[in-house]
Amino acid sequence: MFRYINKIENTREKKFFIEKANLFIKLINVFAQKNNLVASGVNSGVYGDTIKRLKELEIFESNSEDEQKKLLKVLKEPLYSEFISAVNYNLKHHILIGDLLNNIDPRKRKIIQEKSKKKTGPKTIDFFCGAGGLSLGFSQEGFQIDLANDYEDVCIETFKYNHPEVPDNRVILGDIREIVDNLENYIVNDIDVVIGGPPCQGFSSANQQRIIDDPRNELYKYYLKAIEKITPKIVVMENVKGMLPYALQVVEDYKNISVKKGNKTYSYSVDYKVLVSSDFGVAQKRQRLIFIAIRNDISEKRKITPSDIIEEIESGYRKNRDHVLRDALEFIKPLDAPRIKNMTEVDDEITGKKVDVNQFEGNESSYLKLINEGRKIDYVFNHKARYTNDINYEIYGTLEQGEDGTSEKIKHVMPYKHRNHIFKDKYFKLVEDKPSRTITAHLKMDCHSHIHPRQVRSITPREAARIQSFPDDYVFLGAYLKTYMQIGNAVPPVMAREIAKVLKKYII
Repeated sequence: MFRYINKIENTREKKFFIEKANLFIKLINVFAQKNNLVASGVNSGVYGDTIKRLKELEIFESNSEDEQKKLLKVLKEPLYSEFISAVNYNLKHHILIGDLLNNIDPRKRKIIQEKSKKKTGPKTIDFFCGAGGLSLGFSQEGFQIDLANDYEDVCIETFKYNHPEVPDNRVILGDIREIVDNLENYIVNDIDVVIGGPPCQGFSSANQQRIIDDPRNELYKYYLKAIEKITPKIVVMENVKGMLPYALQVVEDYKNISVKKGNKTYSYSVDYKVLVSSDFGVAQKRQRLIFIAIRNDISEKRKITPSDIIEEIESGYRKNRDHVLRDALEFIKPLDAPRIKNMTEVDDEITGKKVDVNQFEGNESSYLKLINEGRKIDYVFNHKARYTNDINYEIYGTLEQGEDGTSEKIKHVMPYKHRNHIFKDKYFKLVEDKPSRTITAHLKMDCHSHIHPRQVRSITPREAARIQSFPDDYVFLGAYLKTYMQIGNAVPPVMAREIAKVLKKYII
């Protein structure tokens, strides 16, 4: 998770190193707070045990003074002293701290990976993995993520942190085109399932131009190329509902796949359906177009078609309990919006923190039990309110649930009233007794479309993550606004889990 201090080569690596050092400190501080132990005042001296621990964290390679100087240069004071104090505190209380640092500790991650190797779950590759929502749902059902890839560095860092079972060198930052063209350098195992959501932007009209032929859809083309090379047993491809008019073109592309390996020729049958996350018990009405493709030999052996799979997924979710927005927003600390600019990265008790003690247990309701898998969650992450200026604060406080920017109540302050025909839902106060409207990546720009139903602020990244069905201990790394982007682009893990549950029966 960390990088050897002498091997930091650029600003990006330095930025993530500093963020992880900050996260380490925050984890230690919330542990101390929860257990009524003093975290401050711990000696910030670098001793033999300190150096040993820094080696375990893969920050130091030796005990040289040069490395200490470089660490000081990267972190600077007072962060440097705070980090060394946290490391020494970790040494002092390592037994009590237990598993808290597992995801950031290379030793613990290697233990988790060794245990994962012994499992026999279906091997999976996740292209365009993003922050890891699709992978999380599949791994929760026992699938082993063999390789994950994305081109967004912040998504890769988030994925790595939350998937310690996947070796760092199997989570690849890079262009899918480079990977697919050199697939032999990456694929070391037979792959059962390929999952992913390739971006498709060039929607043609009236079938005048095939979607695959539009230059903007080259990434989709490479996803298909990866399928041809890997020939997995099953493929899951997800995309926006707007792709539905061109779904038959995608079906045609999959049916054109024909791969000869040895004395066998592999082909695929495929079907698709728009699935709605609220049907799976997620507290959000999010529509996604899901394609299921099955290799011919698996289809024949299991006597199953993609249509059968989709029907089984649908029959399964009919048993799920419905949840509404209120279920996602309950049992979490109420917050005030910061009224001063540039405070989103500053922790405090009133506006929230990157890491905080969970005042509740994490499984108080059926929804929290669902997203947290019944686990007791001691800490909550990314629950920090967003800055709100005076005009927006008045709008947020005036609107009733379900009202938008066309409300007469805010006519006197509405900054976009001359464009209400375009931006009528630029402002929208969420309705708590219905599933939430879709969480989107646009939240990184502003959150006016997702105003909290009861508090005078927009929703926090953690609340957005809950609405998406991420567990409370899923940490989103990166700058504050980029956390919204990662959450908004993700597939709800609970939805992914239900799909994986059905697929697993026909692979094992």
